[in-house]
Amino acid sequence: MEKNHQQLWDDCLQFIKDNIPAPQYNSWFSQITSLGFEDKKLRLMLPSPFVVDVLEQRYMDVLGSAIKKVYGTGVTLTYFYHQIKNEPATTVGIRTSAPSPTIVAQSKTQPANPFKPQTLQPFDPQLNPRYTFENYCSGASNKIARAIGETVATNPSVKTFNPLFVFGSTGVGKTHLIQAIGVRLKETNPESRVLYVNARLFESQFTAAQSKGEINNFFHFYQSIDTLIIDDIQDLNGKPATQNTFFHIFNHLHQNNKQIIMSSDCAPSEMVGFEERMLSRFKWGMSVQLEKPDFDLRRDVLRQKAEQDGVELSSDVIDYIASNVTESIRDLEGVMVSLIGRATVLNCDITLELAKKVISNSVKINRRQVNFELILEHVCSYYNIDPDSLFTKSRKREISDARQMLMYLAKKLTKMPFTAIGSRIDRNYATVIYSCKNIEERLGLEKQLRDDVNAIETALNSGVF
Repeated sequence: MEKNHQQLWDDCLQFIKDNIPAPQYNSWFSQITSLGFEDKKLRLMLPSPFVVDVLEQRYMDVLGSAIKKVYGTGVTLTYFYHQIKNEPATTVGIRTSAPSPTIVAQSKTQPANPFKPQTLQPFDPQLNPRYTFENYCSGASNKIARAIGETVATNPSVKTFNPLFVFGSTGVGKTHLIQAIGVRLKETNPESRVLYVNARLFESQFTAAQSKGEINNFFHFYQSIDTLIIDDIQDLNGKPATQNTFFHIFNHLHQNNKQIIMSSDCAPSEMVGFEERMLSRFKWGMSVQLEKPDFDLRRDVLRQKAEQDGVELSSDVIDYIASNVTESIRDLEGVMVSLIGRATVLNCDITLELAKKVISNSVKINRRQVNFELILEHVCSYYNIDPDSLFTKSRKREISDARQMLMYLAKKLTKMPFTAIGSRIDRNYATVIYSCKNIEERLGLEKQLRDDVNAIETALNSGVF
């Protein structure tokens, strides 16, 4: 009796289970189901895109062997997952990108080849379909750059921003933005010749063309592009021959009203190792900066990433990560990958404690410097009293105790002189000394007071921004 697709996948899982440790199988394969197998095409449903990445990076050998044993050779594998957890309407599919003797990779063709015959043949634009404007989070730090990018993508006939030069530090979203322009252009006009390439690949292609005597084909290919998107243009620093070639391609495209988009880690005015004529062309159109993501943008990125990966993050976890991972969006994504990976392996929820452990291994946590104002804030918060009341002459017990606690902690934690503490709270030197000694003596007798001191110090020591 011929087996159905689910039975075949069960056989495949059994092979995998027999060849890897049980914890790894349970973490990465147990939740995968088959959606169908027909005409050598296997479709699998996975929990999240994170699992896709893990399979292709760590388990493609065993998965490929299992598929070959059960389904035969020449199988095309497509992964499916829900963009939003438990919402089938958000399902997307991607074909495997890992070449394998047993699996046909279809998500990407080979990088665009400039050495083909000089007919205008279709080519892979090398765009990542996940980099869209729809999933590009906006904030004050990238609002202008996004608006300009959408203008270029929506109105390709208008060349006001040509070239468009996007710059910013590592990990702030340059690649996502410039690829989103290309993706939108291809969606609007599939026949348009859009190409994304990083500067290192451009240089490699140029070097190969030189060695093969195919420079004319190289020029012809790049001069046929409607929208050329070059990432990390600063990598052409100190490469005069490649710069000269790009200079002539740039001129041809610009003169023929073709769009040029570039990214760099610094502004054209700060670039070194480039000829002045090249730098002048970088400044012809529009230069726009992507700044480091602000707090609100960091939170939005985390929320979106959680939805895409099908995980739930509480607001305190999101706020904690956003408060401590501040340099780049790439760092945020890296922390999310680590969080999801650890939660998956441990089979637990993503809690604030787990986030703290992951972040402590990933970034340096910026802690508030404990000073007089911070101690004042925590003491008043703990005792639930108005800060202004501590500066009055009131002798009420709750206010007097809080005032003495403030002076005691200020001396203990900041090492301020008694006179400096007195001047801050409008008390004399002798009063500050008396208050500190009084608290010290009472600590040996009053458990509640010891608990109060420990609670306030713990809050001060764990405070982050």
